[in-house]
Amino acid sequence: MSLPQRIIVTRFSAMGDVAMVASVLKEFCLQYPSVEIIMVSRSFFAPFFDGIKNVKFHAIEPKTSHKGFWGLVRLKKELAQYNADAVADLHFNLRSRVLALLFSLSGMKVRQLDKGRAEKKALTRKENKVKHPLKLTVERYADVFRALGFHFELSHKLLSNLQDVPKTAFSLFGNFERKKIGIAAFAQHRYKILPLAKMAQIIDYLTHHGYDVLLFGGGQEEFQIAQNWTESFPNTYNTIGKFTLREELDIISNLDLMISMDSSGLHMASLMGIRCLSLWGATHPYAGFTGYGQESRDCIQVEHPSRPSSVYGNQPCDCDGIEAIDLITPEMVIEQITAVR
Repeated sequence: MSLPQRIIVTRFSAMGDVAMVASVLKEFCLQYPSVEIIMVSRSFFAPFFDGIKNVKFHAIEPKTSHKGFWGLVRLKKELAQYNADAVADLHFNLRSRVLALLFSLSGMKVRQLDKGRAEKKALTRKENKVKHPLKLTVERYADVFRALGFHFELSHKLLSNLQDVPKTAFSLFGNFERKKIGIAAFAQHRYKILPLAKMAQIIDYLTHHGYDVLLFGGGQEEFQIAQNWTESFPNTYNTIGKFTLREELDIISNLDLMISMDSSGLHMASLMGIRCLSLWGATHPYAGFTGYGQESRDCIQVEHPSRPSSVYGNQPCDCDGIEAIDLITPEMVIEQITAVR
């Protein structure tokens, strides 16, 4: 049986997951350069796929033109123009499953993501946790292509993706003698965020020991926190709200190191081939969401029987009255930074 030569790939959200898909597609397209990929995701995420040969991006607009069932019917008609011969559903949520069903009914070959929900539930339940490493999410994505017939092996290595520094960011890289460390100090859920006072201690150390610190994130509240840090510490720069996603990725590609929560900052660093120290509280690397190509030794965490409390960090993880993320000390992070240097 011949392999598909044009594949519709769906992954609509979340930001970190879409970045992981981009890392997987980079390797897939290197191994199968004759296969064309039509990537379907939210328009905001299009820059993740810039520069990946044979990837065409098609935006889903779930709040407007592709809203509801009839919106998905419209999206299916739009995608039909590509004459694809297979669908790889890397999301397996309601929207992607309906879209996959529509294509399946028209006779197209469809393969879908196995999220491993039962395993993850056993890992995160309160009592009698089954605590062992689960399959990496990127391998679950790769499995979908394998189910389509491809012999696809991931290298699990960081692939250099150095880009030109955006002209609007030249001032951030003016001092070539100081190493540049990015810090993505925020996350969608508070149980994954290192207490701000501790992060401030880390920034204070770095900026007084030969590093420039670039702060990443999104939203007005995060902007103000980052702005306060830039005013409190020398050699600290706030990128929030000042650059497009494409520009942020280009900036990240020029960093010497990234420090991130278990959040999209980790996966953006991986996509751009940058080593990242990741901080884990309520979540755990065992769930499979470590950064692509990152080293397990760079996952900074403190073990406790109640970890992980959830896969996504949306549930509290109380450890003797202290949130799990609060068990991480600035000294632990600084020690690992020093080891990297």
